[in-house]
Amino acid sequence: MRHQNFIDRDKLYGLLDNNVPTESELNDILNKARKLKGLNLEDVAKLLCVEDEADIEKILDTAKYCKDEIYGKRLVLFAPIYTGNACVNNCVYCGFRRDNRSLMRKVLTMDEIEQETLQLLRMGHKRALLICGESPRNNADYMVEAIRRTYAAKDEKGSTIRRINVELAPMSVEDFAKLHAEKIGTYVCFQETYDPVEYKKFHPSGPKSDYLYRLTCMDRAQEGGINDVGLGVLFGLTDYRFEILAIMEHARHLEEDYGCGPHTVSFPRIEPAEGTPFSLPENLPHPVSDKDFRKIVAIIRIAMPYTGIIISTRERPEMRDELVRYGASQISAASETNPGGYEEGERSIDESAHQKTGAQFTLGDHRSLDEVISAMIDGGYIPSFCTGCYRKGRVGADFMDLAKPGLIKEFCKPNAMFTFREYLEDYASPTTKAKGLELLQQLTQTFSKEDLKRKVEGNLCKIGEGERDLYF
Repeated sequence: MRHQNFIDRDKLYGLLDNNVPTESELNDILNKARKLKGLNLEDVAKLLCVEDEADIEKILDTAKYCKDEIYGKRLVLFAPIYTGNACVNNCVYCGFRRDNRSLMRKVLTMDEIEQETLQLLRMGHKRALLICGESPRNNADYMVEAIRRTYAAKDEKGSTIRRINVELAPMSVEDFAKLHAEKIGTYVCFQETYDPVEYKKFHPSGPKSDYLYRLTCMDRAQEGGINDVGLGVLFGLTDYRFEILAIMEHARHLEEDYGCGPHTVSFPRIEPAEGTPFSLPENLPHPVSDKDFRKIVAIIRIAMPYTGIIISTRERPEMRDELVRYGASQISAASETNPGGYEEGERSIDESAHQKTGAQFTLGDHRSLDEVISAMIDGGYIPSFCTGCYRKGRVGADFMDLAKPGLIKEFCKPNAMFTFREYLEDYASPTTKAKGLELLQQLTQTFSKEDLKRKVEGNLCKIGEGERDLYF
């Protein structure tokens, strides 16, 4: 099946016809989910057909149980760096589309990328996502140089970006191998919609109009040596239930052919975008309600319990807080979605300003990194900038081999605490630091193994005395 279409459109839509589970079936599926082994396609199809409020609450409760058991209170933070908004595609929903004449186009120089990176470092970020439109100017060689400059940047405190993930257009195996050689983390690419009929309507021209080439890009990434890949769709283009089943099928394909499913799944919802047919909310094709959005995040969490779920700053803070409870394990924070946005310091909430400077979408969460972290502390969450698994080689199938039996917890929680302590010492406001240190003190008492507890306390003490980049 490599490099072939593994999405059976008729089969997936057929699973959604009159498939509401009985109370007994629903309870059986949710009890199965609590074993943390995941669900099959048929189970997920039944959950997607649930509309009863009380039954949806059962799904949310199960998702919360799975999230707590696997991830605990850890929440990974990152920020995107948009290196360019030049694009040869004409996707009808995207502000970067080729025919959007109102957009100010820009592709960053390497010096400008370094400045963007420094701005993130000065906030306290350690993980970055490089992202750009599809253009000959943003080719693989450009991205290789961009990755090198991003890794090389160092702020006044000596901090560097420790892990770069990339969200880029599909490439050849040879170009993926170039990215792998630069020690990237996860390669992310959204299919946007897995429905091949609707895909043609939304992607009328440009390289992205090739459905199959995009669908099989993860195959080429794996063959180019990239161990961790991230899937995603733009929820709201078609029936969200079909998209969830298709994500399940894509994960199955990767598991069967390459020995490891996706490292992450991203959950953006379509929004109005200037210069597109969807510039007004009433024109959006299949908008996903908050109720349905909660449900589908929860379903992926219980169906693919060890897969990271990413929620961007498209969402309002209140919605992000909810989704963290039900499944999200990674969030972006203090994001700018236009090239050069951090250096310009444009934290304006005015939508027209963001369109003029070339933003891909408007933000729902405008909080600073310190404000996000402060709110996380209030909720008892551990803000994590950890990159230990990448640098210790715990990636791909090796990561899953540790995650599925629950062994990865002994690395993840301590490492999250170490990076959190670094942030508190180097970048936090006085109020956030005081709250954070108190939370860390509480967390150190939760380790049941005395030897592990002593090691954690020792490393936290070393970080307080000035050592950095400690991890298990």
